[in-house]
Amino acid sequence: MRIELDQPRCEGHGLCEEAAPELMHLDDDGDLVIDVPDVEGPQLEPAKAAVRVCPVAALRLVQA
Repeated sequence: MRIELDQPRCEGHGLCEEAAPELMHLDDDGDLVIDVPDVEGPQLEPAKAAVRVCPVAALRLVQA
């Protein structure tokens, strides 16, 4: 699976970073950076949680 970000939609709330800090982070400007876009195995559940908690639906998981 691959994490996709709709950057213009992202408001930098940081909930996704809290759910999956090993996969993504907010940079110094408050922009989300996906560190590990392709997820599998144990990374899949945190990725799903990050997508689920985004209040503006800026993240989604798609088949790689």
